[in-house]
This record gives sequence, C-alpha cells and structure tokens, in this order.
Amino acid sequence: MVGGFEVGAVPFNPDGWGPPDATVTTTTTSTLPVNVPFAPFSRSEKLGRIADFTRNLNQGQGGPGGRKNAATDSVFDFTADDSFPSAADNDSSFRLVDGKPPPRPKFGPKWRFNQHNRPQLPQRRDEEVEAKKREAEKERARRDRHYNQNRSNQNQPRREAAVFKSSVEIQPEWNMLDQIPFSTFTKLSFSVPEPEDLILCGGLEFYDKSFDRITPKAERRLERFKNRNFFKVTTTDDPVIRRLANEDKATVFATDNILATLMCATRSVYSWDIVVQRVGNKLFFDKRDGSQLDLLSVHETSQEPLPEAKDDINSAYSLSVEAAYINQNFSQQVLFRDGNKVAFDEPNPFANEGEEVASVAYKYRRWKLDDDMHLVARCEVQSVVEVNKQRSFLTLNALNEFDPKYSGVDWRQKLETQRGAVLATELKNNANKLAKWTAQALLANADMMKLGYVSRVHPRDHFNHVILAVVGYKPKDFASQINLNTSNMWGIVKSIVDLCMKLNEGKYVLVKDPSKPQVRIYEVPADAFENDYVEEPLPEEEQAQPPEENAENTEPNGVTNDVEDKEIDIQA
Repeated sequence: MVGGFEVGAVPFNPDGWGPPDATVTTTTTSTLPVNVPFAPFSRSEKLGRIADFTRNLNQGQGGPGGRKNAATDSVFDFTADDSFPSAADNDSSFRLVDGKPPPRPKFGPKWRFNQHNRPQLPQRRDEEVEAKKREAEKERARRDRHYNQNRSNQNQPRREAAVFKSSVEIQPEWNMLDQIPFSTFTKLSFSVPEPEDLILCGGLEFYDKSFDRITPKAERRLERFKNRNFFKVTTTDDPVIRRLANEDKATVFATDNILATLMCATRSVYSWDIVVQRVGNKLFFDKRDGSQLDLLSVHETSQEPLPEAKDDINSAYSLSVEAAYINQNFSQQVLFRDGNKVAFDEPNPFANEGEEVASVAYKYRRWKLDDDMHLVARCEVQSVVEVNKQRSFLTLNALNEFDPKYSGVDWRQKLETQRGAVLATELKNNANKLAKWTAQALLANADMMKLGYVSRVHPRDHFNHVILAVVGYKPKDFASQINLNTSNMWGIVKSIVDLCMKLNEGKYVLVKDPSKPQVRIYEVPADAFENDYVEEPLPEEEQAQPPEENAENTEPNGVTNDVEDKEIDIQA
C-alpha cells in the first residue's frame, strides 16, 4: 500500500488568524523544508497571476518613443498593484488590474485621425456605439411620429371646415331619424349565398392585351371618345329593374355603385348621400341627379390638403370631374374597336336605336338576404377576353396622377422599378375609391380587374393625358391585399336594409356627415330632389367646362367635358 501523506505539526495562533509570529520548529517527522513561507511567492514568477487581456497593448506608441512602453503594457504587468504598498516605491513590476472600460473618447480629430487611440476590442466598442445609434434613431422616429400626428390633427379641422361640406344641403323641414357611427359598421358580419344571374344586357368588346406591355418609356396618349355615350342611370329609372320589381323578383333594389358606396362607407372621408324610397314592401336605393356618386374622388384619404379654390385644376371637385373623364375614356381605349362584340340576350336598355354606346354589359344579379328578402343589383363589366376558348369578364378603371408633389411619388420614375410603392401610395391616398372598385368587381363576379395608371402630360395641363401602365388583379386576391372583408361589406348592407325596412312608406336620404365618421338618416318630403336638381349642379359643371378657345386648340387626344354634357342630357 502507498504510504499516507504526513501533514506535520500545524501551529495554533490563539491571538488571531494565520500563523503565530514566533517561528515554530518543525518536528523531525515533517517532510516540509525548514523556514518555508506561508504562501510561496516570487515577484519574478509569471505563473499564477491574473492577466488583463482587455488593456490596450499599443498605448504609448503614438509618442516619439514608439515601443518604449511596450514592455510595461504587457497583460502580466502589475506595476500599479496596491497589494504590496511597502514595495510599490522600489518595484515597478506590478500593476493593479482595472476592469473598467476606458473612457469613451470624444468625436474629434484624435478619434478620426489617430487610429492607434482606438480601444483594444473595437468590435465590442462598435456594438455599443451601434446600439446607442439605434436607440437614438428610435427616439427620433418616435418624435417624428408624434410631430406628424400633431400636425395632421392641427390641419385636419381646418381642411374639413374649408373643403369638406355636405354633398346635399340639409333643409330645415327634414326630420333626422337616426345617426349611425362608423364604429358600429366595423363589427358587422353577414354571409350571403352565391347569387344568381337574372338578366344580361348590352354588348362587350374584347380587351387589347398590347396595353399590358405599356411602360412609362413607351407611353400612349389617352384618346377622347366624343361619340360614345355613357349612362349613369339610377335604380328607379332603370326599366329592367322596374320590370323585375313588378314581377316580385326581389324586395330590395340598387346598383353596384350604390352598394359599393355603402359597403366601403367606413373608408370614406368626403360626404355622400343616397336616396331611399320605401314603396309598399319594397325598398329602392337611388342616387340624386348630379350626385357625387357619378364622379370619382381623388386624394380623398390623403393627409395632404388640396387647394380650396373650386376653380383650381387641383381642387377636389375639378379632380373628381377629371378622374371621371379619364376613367370613361380609358375603359374604351384599351379595347379592340373592330366591330367584334359579344352580344347578350337583351340590348343596352338605355340606348336608342342606332346610337353608339360604350362597351358595357349589365348583369342583374340577385342575392338572398333572408328567407323572405332578396336583393337585386345592376352590376357592370366593361370588357371581355378569351383565354383557352373561355370568356373572362373584366372591369376597367384608371388611377390618375395630377401632380407628383401631392403624392410624393413620380410615376414616370417609379412605375417600372417600384410599382409596389406606387400602388401602396395610391392605397393610402385613395383607399375608398380602390375599395369601391374592388367591391364592384366582386359584385359583378368579374374574373379580372384592370387598373390603368394615367398621368397628365404636364402637371398644369388637365386636358391631355398619357397611359403609363396597365396592371391586372384578381378581385378576390386584391380584396385580401387591401384588407377588404366581404362578410363585413354585406353586414353593413344587411344592417342598413333592416333599418330601412322598419321605416314607414316614404322617401328618406342617407347622408355621410362631412366632418364626422357617421351616417345620418333624414325623412324628406316626397317631392324632394325632383324639381331642383338642375339648379345645384349646373353652375359647377359650367365652371368645370374649359373655354371654347381652349377646347378648339386642344389636341385630339385631350379630354373635354362633352361626355358629362351627354350624361346630363340623358338623365334629364
């Protein structure tokens, strides 16, 4: 067996900790050498000492001496160690290990030009600097966000008071029955079964696929279509709807434009109004003659205010009229105008014989809202395309750029490389208009919706335009992209229908409040909006019409107001 280790005699110190002052002679049996210190130590020995690897080994190289302090900068240098005060004066081989990071230098000439002054671990220092930069950037973004919110809150009331006014003048004899805030609309949901097509009218021309290849560098002038008639007929003036009402095909009647306005009400900012007529057990949703529903809003949901002067070409009304003309002309230009049409069972119900009409088909579709309640709506599609011997219906709409300084995005520069950014900007500035177009495409069961990007030839010329691009989307995919919920859309319609069905027979009007997110219901006289509709819109349209000399000098590809004049004549 291996012998055990003999510890030897351990002296006891009754006066304190550690060995006694007097040296005790070891026993003869001890294996330790005589006069061994309690802790073996040699100041020249490098083993067993703490090494400070965080110190700067190059400190002192910047002076004329170069490497004169390199020996004292060793990680094993303990010159400043205070553990041995008695030997600190005559022994410079020890230094106290300091765990503190060196002070952060100022951003000055030394920091920029004297690279040797950088710390030992630049990676760790850089991470700290980057972290502080990120925190400063977050703080700056937070301040900018609060500033923009405060600025928008300051500008919003002034813009509403100056520009936003009621779409219809509220008369003192009108009786307000109810007001519904938009917050209640967002919680509604209703699922409708698949609708059925009752009647198809009109004729469609084929879509020209060459327009899909248009780019800002290969733009096309927007043409004018003076000879083609566009019809904006309200619900009760539609002979087909009157026939379906007499046949008791449904209890609620409307158009796709009116339904889309109700479905997307929560996204609207400008005021609008819809006339509701309760006749017996039937309900008709109408628009007034000369209503804002016939026009297209521009920059409605943008934070940038538009000019307040109505005669300014960039005012809200002027842009709405311009957008309506662009939309009509665009929908006819992207077609093959070779006489080849797809005709349906019945001709256009609003056209006279021998009259040239725009390419449009009307679908009269019926939805089941309840066991004893059905809704019939007139829906529109503007074109057809044939793929693999199967016909697909298209809706055609155009977004218009009037001045890049208002949107902040120049289409001619961004459409080819950053089309997503352009669309995102349009979704921010025209959320209500794009949602309504999508809702109308879903109501008509269109297979594709084509969006054209149309811009002015010059920002100050609102008569001449060019087509910069045409992009196609599937309505359901685009609806999910813009967060348009179909169940919520029908929930809004169902709630308004149920509310109106509880009213007595008569005439009512739904008015979107011009300054608050809410809808008001007024009871109006039976002869309201029948005799005075010419007096209100006529001065506005006269102001919007260009002078005769300008109309004559305009190139054939410009846009004039002839189409609007024809619409008014037809409505009258």
